[in-house]
Amino acid sequence: MRFRFFTLCLILIYNCSCTSTYNNYNPQKKFDKNQLQQDFTLVRNVLEKIHPNLYWYLPKDSMDMYFNAGYKYLKDSMTEQDFNWKIMAPIVHQIHCGHTSIRLSEHYEKWAKNKVFASFPLYLKYWNDTMAVIANLDTTDRIFKRGTIIKSINKIPANKIINKMLMYLPEDGYAHNVNYIRISNNFPALHRNIFGLSRTYNVEYLDSLGTKKSTILKLFEPKSDSTKTILTPKQKLAKDSIKLKRNEQYRSLKIDSSGKFAIMQLNTFSNGGLRFFFRKSFKTLKRKNINNLIIDLRNNGGGYIFNSNLLIKYISRTPVLVADSIYSKAKSLKPFTHHFKMGTITSLGLSFMSKRKQNGFYHDNQYENQILLPKNRNHYNGKVYVLISGPTFSASTLFANAVKGQSGIRLLGEETGGGWYGNGGVLIQDLVLPNTKLRLRMPLFKVVQYNHKTTNFGLGIPPDIYVPTSYDALIKSYDKKMRVAQSLIMQSLEK
Repeated sequence: MRFRFFTLCLILIYNCSCTSTYNNYNPQKKFDKNQLQQDFTLVRNVLEKIHPNLYWYLPKDSMDMYFNAGYKYLKDSMTEQDFNWKIMAPIVHQIHCGHTSIRLSEHYEKWAKNKVFASFPLYLKYWNDTMAVIANLDTTDRIFKRGTIIKSINKIPANKIINKMLMYLPEDGYAHNVNYIRISNNFPALHRNIFGLSRTYNVEYLDSLGTKKSTILKLFEPKSDSTKTILTPKQKLAKDSIKLKRNEQYRSLKIDSSGKFAIMQLNTFSNGGLRFFFRKSFKTLKRKNINNLIIDLRNNGGGYIFNSNLLIKYISRTPVLVADSIYSKAKSLKPFTHHFKMGTITSLGLSFMSKRKQNGFYHDNQYENQILLPKNRNHYNGKVYVLISGPTFSASTLFANAVKGQSGIRLLGEETGGGWYGNGGVLIQDLVLPNTKLRLRMPLFKVVQYNHKTTNFGLGIPPDIYVPTSYDALIKSYDKKMRVAQSLIMQSLEK
């Protein structure tokens, strides 16, 4: 409860804060060498003093090498975008913390909102060394339809393109699945920012007979006089979702017409009144005697641990521990407090939430080594199929790890993007750089999952039933993982 109270205080303060004016923002403004060095040095100092996972995947000498190389590259002035993509993003990636990322300034995001930029015209999905078209910004094109296999762009093979893009994106350890999804949703923008723009693109592809061919694609340039907004696949999904009831964007429970199973969609552990939703849902499942439940966490990027813990109590067959340890490296944000959004209140929160132990770290005793007991009232005893994939992250990974291997519970889908060993989290804040105003998003606590020694360090949680990306499902636009889960349920009922 104290964490929830603290979070509400943060939200209240944030919503009451003054907003900035963005009318005079110039994206082409260049920052001089000294300004860039000042921002870079602040990032390094904050990470070294406060970040709980800085040396989890790379030793200090390796991180020092990346920091030193990045600093030496600052020889001339740069725009905010160049500083972000050429310098900061590749260095932040090396931390391999999915909750640590570098973002452009609020000024830039406000300026860029609803704008359509020149870019490579194709949205592409990548899996198992395969790259296929999922959308085309050029509506007049007749070659690159949904499902067309792309072999290379400007003579760079598909796998090398993806490997380079991965070097600019945050992730837990080496669990790439979440970034494959990010790349699919943002391929034109990522290609523009990482590879730059070309007037034309030489694209190799496979035609309908599987024959390798090549053609020239023109740079997609939106018409300056067009008032029509071009929506990406991700934006289209968001536009459709606003037609639903507000809470159904976050969670829903639907009982199949057969009455044999139910599907619980959970897209977050932060919103949607989950305490009430869980109580009502599991009461309904018990009353209607629904003995098979699919819990869909494929788009659940995490949220509040107390909500994921609550779901564990409704599902788990045995008492479980979620975390071996949860601790912060520092008790406050000093001497960088004024560079953080809500830095003062966050420092107070750190002091309130944690207590120093003999190892010198500040531990959160609320969740560390907390034993979760199965609920007595409305506990779900039926079979459970948990759908997971790359975007399954943070608190949803804690849930998946806690129930994995239990009787009657099976994880189905693909490896999670959230680390199996653990991650950074609990309290996440933005460091705002004084000159460029880039924002470093970083966690203040390190979370080590229970039973982590039995897992593969650096990877996500693997499913019990592996259901990979299906080319047929991509072409025909159906949900392969959901079909498999439903098929397993129907097969079990026939026995």
